[in-house]
Amino acid sequence: MTERSFSPQEIFAALHRHGVDYVAIGGIAVNAHGSRRLTLDVDIIPEPEVPNYARLAAALDELGAPESAVDSSFRSFDPRDGFDLARADILQLPTAAGDLGVFNGTIGAAPYEDLRKRSIEVEVRGTPVRIASVDDLIAMKRAAGRPQDLRDIADLTSLD
Repeated sequence: MTERSFSPQEIFAALHRHGVDYVAIGGIAVNAHGSRRLTLDVDIIPEPEVPNYARLAAALDELGAPESAVDSSFRSFDPRDGFDLARADILQLPTAAGDLGVFNGTIGAAPYEDLRKRSIEVEVRGTPVRIASVDDLIAMKRAAGRPQDLRDIADLTSLD
């Protein structure tokens, strides 16, 4: 097995090339708001529309995602198939550019339209990236309640 390096800019560039509509969440989003915590994956919530899932499947194919993956409900899916992507809850996918989490069933998340409306846009090496707002991140992290989420909330609230 070859060693993969983590390249969030390659992941974001592939999503952009394929026209995927998404909002980044998780550690990358926390970093974008000023936290310095280490993260080794990209987590996104995609727009829940059939054409967007087809574009996401094409981006995952380009990134070398596996042909089979198991979601958070232990169901098997093909992440290179838009229909399967739409039905999965949370998929953690290894890619040639690092791990990518696709979150369709995110506890504490607002409806996608609201999440996107409140998001901010940043640029990662020339690629526009939508990042969840601080308030939306805090809501999702509070709902998840894991120790890292609580540390992220402390970081996000101390950055004001």
